[in-house]
Amino acid sequence: MVFLGYMIFSLILGFLADRYGRLKMMTISFLWGAYFSLLTSFSPSYAWFVFFRFLVGCGVSGHAQGLIIKTEFLPKNIRGYLLPLTQLFWLGGSLLIIGLGAVVIPTLGWRWLIRFASIPGIILVLLFKFIPESARFNLSVGKKELAMATLAKIAKMNRSKMPEGTIDEPMAKRNGSIFDLVDRKGKYLRTSLQIWVIWLGIALAYYGVILASTELLENTQHCGTGQSPLIVEEGSGPCYCNVLSPSDYNTLMISTLGEIALNPFNMLGINLIGRRWTLGITKMTTAIFFLLLIICMSRTGLIAILFCLRALVSANFNTIYIYTAEVYPTVMRAIGMGVAGSLCRLGAMAAPFIAQVLLKASITGGLCLFAGVCVICSISAFTLPIETKGRALQQVK
Repeated sequence: MVFLGYMIFSLILGFLADRYGRLKMMTISFLWGAYFSLLTSFSPSYAWFVFFRFLVGCGVSGHAQGLIIKTEFLPKNIRGYLLPLTQLFWLGGSLLIIGLGAVVIPTLGWRWLIRFASIPGIILVLLFKFIPESARFNLSVGKKELAMATLAKIAKMNRSKMPEGTIDEPMAKRNGSIFDLVDRKGKYLRTSLQIWVIWLGIALAYYGVILASTELLENTQHCGTGQSPLIVEEGSGPCYCNVLSPSDYNTLMISTLGEIALNPFNMLGINLIGRRWTLGITKMTTAIFFLLLIICMSRTGLIAILFCLRALVSANFNTIYIYTAEVYPTVMRAIGMGVAGSLCRLGAMAAPFIAQVLLKASITGGLCLFAGVCVICSISAFTLPIETKGRALQQVK
């Protein structure tokens, strides 16, 4: 339900961001997400819990506007180095929620976990006054004076000087739309279709690895014994959930640290051999590591494979985020990112059914399905028609 909300509002907020500004949509997004996340902790029933999580998903769909603002300010020669560093902060959030879960859930319960997790979003909104609106966006909608004022402020902050003269950039005749992404006469049809396949597959693999971790940990305890994981009776029916032990939280922490392991190599790859080849290679390697999980192994071996998989799927997400933000012109960058993010949630919504349902029935079948999707994404990445390495951001279509 979180991903369903994300899928719907990613389109809406992307459309609005290309018309009214990235910063406005990002601020609304953070306020919305933090508010309904906090309300989730007061849910009186499961139905209310699901409804509030849907609304949380609607809110967090606009967080990607922050990456777009950052992309539109960075020059082409350092984009490939600075954008991947965003992954460090994603990692920090992931480790924080696992650490909080290990401490809060056994003592205070899940409601307090959600309350604590809502705090960063509220604090961040207070800091948005230090973030300027994208100068490229202001130019695209004819607000040249605001763009010049933003650049002058940045120059002053960096103790530098503005170049003489004014910006001579034509105002876009109209903003981009979803139809521009699939226009047969336009140059982005093939690129858009292949990007969507890659986004869907990466989301399936990313959330699949996260959700499958606990299932594979349970399976490892009974690997080679022919026994099924313990079913705990709760109330009037069986509960197919095992309470995570402290060692399980440690395993999740270690595998999550894998998200940053490939960051230096990924950074070098996208700057030396380009975005397409880097994504194609890491995606094909992801398929191989999914197949390795079929082998019956010790807990240590499983942790090592999960660590590598988290590193690979994180690198995949990092690269496709950068590529998507770079490949589209300013007038349709937010809607391009919004549509891609929306379709990617289809993969995210499918992940639990494979990672937590199909894997229970067939470990081999589920892992082979993950691997097959990764191979398709790899081929799509290798054959993308536009390479954005060293390419200046386009302003208009």
